[in-house]
Amino acid sequence: MAHANPMIFVVGILGNLVSFCCFLAPVPTFYRVCKKKTTEGFQSLPYVAALFTSMLWIFYAYIKTGEILLITINAFGCFIETVYLVIYITYCPKKARFFTFKMIFLFNVGVIFLVVLLTHVLAKERTARIELLGWICVVLSTSVFAAPLSIIKVVIRTKSVEFMPITLSLLLTVSAMMWMAYGILLRDIYVTLPNFVGITFGTIQIVLYLIYRKNKPVKDQKLPEHKDDVANDENVNTAVSGENRGANATGFVDIEIGEKKQVQEQADKKQDQQAVNARDQTEHNNNSNKTREG
Repeated sequence: MAHANPMIFVVGILGNLVSFCCFLAPVPTFYRVCKKKTTEGFQSLPYVAALFTSMLWIFYAYIKTGEILLITINAFGCFIETVYLVIYITYCPKKARFFTFKMIFLFNVGVIFLVVLLTHVLAKERTARIELLGWICVVLSTSVFAAPLSIIKVVIRTKSVEFMPITLSLLLTVSAMMWMAYGILLRDIYVTLPNFVGITFGTIQIVLYLIYRKNKPVKDQKLPEHKDDVANDENVNTAVSGENRGANATGFVDIEIGEKKQVQEQADKKQDQQAVNARDQTEHNNNSNKTREG
């Protein structure tokens, strides 16, 4: 529908611009993946979830008709997430590739087909169809927002924001604000509710950053445990950390966590190797001394 209120159009355009930046956030990482020809242990589920929610909201905008601003950003989301997944599948290990294909078939084919089927079978009139599809979008999109709990839990446990990218958190929160304002102006509760949840989690992350930003990470805080937490939360909640990137195109557990994990593991291996070398040198010196004494 054409929006008579110019404010709705302006807010929608701003939402598109901020969400566009959020969608492009992983580009440097995937450039490095192409350059190194390895995914370095990163996970694909965040991008499968983002593609799924973008497809879902495009279908909602199509049923509602006239929501061109919802279609534009989520269409771009479908495109860029597909590119990310193609790159990931190209360079990931065989086991990860099989898992990624399985998730794509489950969510981006199976669940989307089920949503389309239910929408047309259970609701015959357009108004009822919009209402049913809207609540399906709210439930599925809101459930994805449980993913930020993993990074929030890590920050509280370690009292360190080392693994929480504040720039992305700010962008995602601003994006959620734009789209919630858009939903309020449209009086569309289905767009408003998931973004309200996104703002809530984003605000919590920002507050935690302000509280712990000056804390230095303790040496014995191990990221692999954090990774396990993220993986468990992803398997349960179908997604990654983050808030909205499009109009409810859900965010991801930022890939920077994987980068920092790799750096941490390399540092640990280097320290272990230095300890082994020192021990071998000590034993060698002791043996030399015993030989001379003999």
